[in-house]
Amino acid sequence: MSSLNHYRNGHGEPLVLIHGIGSLWQMWEPVLDGLVAHRDVIALDLPGFGASPMPPVGTPPGVDSLITLVQEFLQAQGVQRPHVAGNSLGGLIVLEMARRRLVRSATALSPAGFANRPEMLGAQSSLWLAVRMARRLERRAESLLATRTGRRLALGIGMERAAEMAIGEAAATVRALARAPWFDATLPVIEPLVFAPGETVPVPVTIGWGTKDRLLLPRQAKRAARLIPNARIVMLEGCGHVPTYDDPTRVTELLLEGSAAG
Repeated sequence: MSSLNHYRNGHGEPLVLIHGIGSLWQMWEPVLDGLVAHRDVIALDLPGFGASPMPPVGTPPGVDSLITLVQEFLQAQGVQRPHVAGNSLGGLIVLEMARRRLVRSATALSPAGFANRPEMLGAQSSLWLAVRMARRLERRAESLLATRTGRRLALGIGMERAAEMAIGEAAATVRALARAPWFDATLPVIEPLVFAPGETVPVPVTIGWGTKDRLLLPRQAKRAARLIPNARIVMLEGCGHVPTYDDPTRVTELLLEGSAAG
């Protein structure tokens, strides 16, 4: 797809930011000020999420299609082999792009792809319930999220510091989840990252994992370390599944460090 809703600003080498399932590019806003002074930052909405259109009719859901569509968009932007960073599903996408040598470096924050079967079923169930709750509540999002308790209850599965979010920001997060048209088809086809025997990721990889992640549990970082032995693993103390809100300073540092390695 040559047209995806996106933000672009900054100077330096391109750094593409990819959100997780049901999210939108604005999840990166807490770290943008620290990035744009050093990188040409492109934060995009995946096809069928945020304000990006659905992909062409007949496009199968899943990581392969998302990578193809993102690549088409980047080519239209004149961007070749950028640094990339992603969270959750976005983390799985950037690691797969790295495995295919499509990027210069990859930084993944609590990436999907390393859960065992029970953990994956638990995460999918949590997300299934979250999107249905969001769809029921989105019309009253501001009033329901007006209190710290409301924000913690609605968004606590993803963020340790959800109560500190601005009301408008929290409401936009809920609406993005509620209105993502490709969510239901994408969720069940997210598969583990698979490597052939002896295969390695041929570009620098950094993986950050929140120690308070309740969706994709921190112990999955150990599996990531075994599967990608050349990866730098960093535990993000006190952070949840979406660490940009919980510790933007540390996440900014990690993204700059990861994208300096390629």
